[in-house]
Amino acid sequence: MSFSPGPRTPMGAHSIQDQRDRWERKRNRVARELVQSEQKYCEQLDLVVTYFVEILKAKGTLRQDIRESIFSSIKSIHLINQSLLADLEQQRFGSGFEEFSNHLQLYNTYVDNIQTAKKVLTVQLKKSKAFRRFKKLQESRPEFHQQRLEDLLPLPLQRIQQYKHFLRDLTENTSPDNLEFQQLSKAVKAVSEVAQRIQDNAHRQENHLQLCRVQKQLKGRKSRILAPGRWYIREGWLKIVPPKGTEAKPKMFFLFSDILLQAKQFSPIHPTNGGKFACQRIYPLKECTADKVFGHTKSQGGLISLTFARAKLLLMSEDQEDINDWYRSICLAIGQLKTKNTVVHRRDELRRRPIRSDLDSQNTPELQPTRGMKRTMVGSISVMITL
Repeated sequence: MSFSPGPRTPMGAHSIQDQRDRWERKRNRVARELVQSEQKYCEQLDLVVTYFVEILKAKGTLRQDIRESIFSSIKSIHLINQSLLADLEQQRFGSGFEEFSNHLQLYNTYVDNIQTAKKVLTVQLKKSKAFRRFKKLQESRPEFHQQRLEDLLPLPLQRIQQYKHFLRDLTENTSPDNLEFQQLSKAVKAVSEVAQRIQDNAHRQENHLQLCRVQKQLKGRKSRILAPGRWYIREGWLKIVPPKGTEAKPKMFFLFSDILLQAKQFSPIHPTNGGKFACQRIYPLKECTADKVFGHTKSQGGLISLTFARAKLLLMSEDQEDINDWYRSICLAIGQLKTKNTVVHRRDELRRRPIRSDLDSQNTPELQPTRGMKRTMVGSISVMITL
């Protein structure tokens, strides 16, 4: 009995088909998770619109301007997401997100208002007994599953971040020959821009809180920290090495994107300012040069020499890692000012797009008299400044 060989499969055909099958399986899994999470998201939006926005409007418990400050564009967001859900349930991912991307301005509006919404909600809960009762009653409904209004309001911001990951996964597992590939690719870009806006706003809010914290720690008429375009970088204790070899004195330093502030601490038993700081000098970084000084410390620490137009500082720390971090942070801030560009960055590397901002001109006033622990802003810090 003889056997004739069957038709041979072209080399690599199996591996190509296997890859396509894997893409299809992953795409189906991502699509299923996207649809299920979108259904839940729309249900949560519906809770806010139905039980808060609409009923508050009908009852008149809050004025219209207050309602708009709290809920912003959430009703319109609910509508466009219901339309998106209908497309997703019909597996129209490309066309669904293409249409959804045309309405992302509603999300931009919501993103920019979220901090105002939180503040106004807090104020109204303190001022209005009727609103407090109403909110508690609505949240006790079984549909809420013990979720509070405060938990539901940030959901659109969280959902944008989720869309970014879902869309990337869908695009990566869609053939470039497929019409949906182009639609999904455009949607990734559009959604990523909103996600970036959310992060930028969060960094600005975090920076504002840091500036307010430092401002409260400082006493003195001229110690104005809150200024347009100013970003907090870090703070900590450093010793000032005097020119004539006397004992080095520890001072508290606060580093910002445009200035270095020197302060001394009030006595703990001071009647009104115990534990706070008095600003002594403000050094503008735009006219500063920084150098490391080697071979002048017997310990593991180090020295930094800072030269300004009208002053010179020799700063010392016994912590090598700390003084290196100070040197790097100061050099980054100076370099960004000199190029008239700064970017929001982490302390270990530059990150994120440049953000334009105005900076009011700085003086170098001699102020009044600041031991606390080193503080460093979590996440980002430095911004683009146009002088």
